[in-house]
Amino acid sequence: MKKQQPQISEDKILATSWELLGEDGIEKFSMRRLADRLGIQAPSLYWYFKSKQNLYQRLANQVSRMILEEFHSDGDWKEQLTDLAATVRNVLSRYPCSTQLMMMTLPHEPDIIRFTNRMLLCVESTPLEQEQKMQVVTTLVNYVFYFVLDNYQHERNVSAALKEQEVLPGEEMAALLDSMSETEAGLFRRMFTNGLFELMGTDRAFEFGLKLILLGIEQVIVEQEK
Repeated sequence: MKKQQPQISEDKILATSWELLGEDGIEKFSMRRLADRLGIQAPSLYWYFKSKQNLYQRLANQVSRMILEEFHSDGDWKEQLTDLAATVRNVLSRYPCSTQLMMMTLPHEPDIIRFTNRMLLCVESTPLEQEQKMQVVTTLVNYVFYFVLDNYQHERNVSAALKEQEVLPGEEMAALLDSMSETEAGLFRRMFTNGLFELMGTDRAFEFGLKLILLGIEQVIVEQEK
């Protein structure tokens, strides 16, 4: 009896790609591993995506579409940027390696273009120059990207450290700081001891960083209106 070939589609390929990215990260992702998971030969994937970069583009487009679907705000420019940042962070946190994908791809997909256009609309009502408006949305999205990526990488680093040794990462850090002088690491040591580094990746930290950006934009607007 002839063996039945697995049923695949573009949607199936994309869904399986997210599974692999969640398991092993983008560093180990390959078209061959994807094909193995789908139960097909690697060349079959190229009927749907001409390259791995093309697949990455489509995954980033999916993320952009999800952001657009979940972003709803009709307040002033500050409220819109605040809601946009929260939405982007929320979506990126749900899709493994989506931040890397968004940073690695060009705006050559329709929903990526729509996402960029929607960001620009958030500040269209401000008196900023067009160049400044582009810089505003670039700064904002880069902040969110880095915040999510930093938290993702930190969790992976801690997980890897726990697998490799019995000493907890915090205990190892404390021992290292104890071996350093006050001049070298005094302030850092006090902040670490007081648990301030535990704020990294939290809502509180995210909101404060966003506040700094919004206040900076507001100050530029005030200066230009003088």
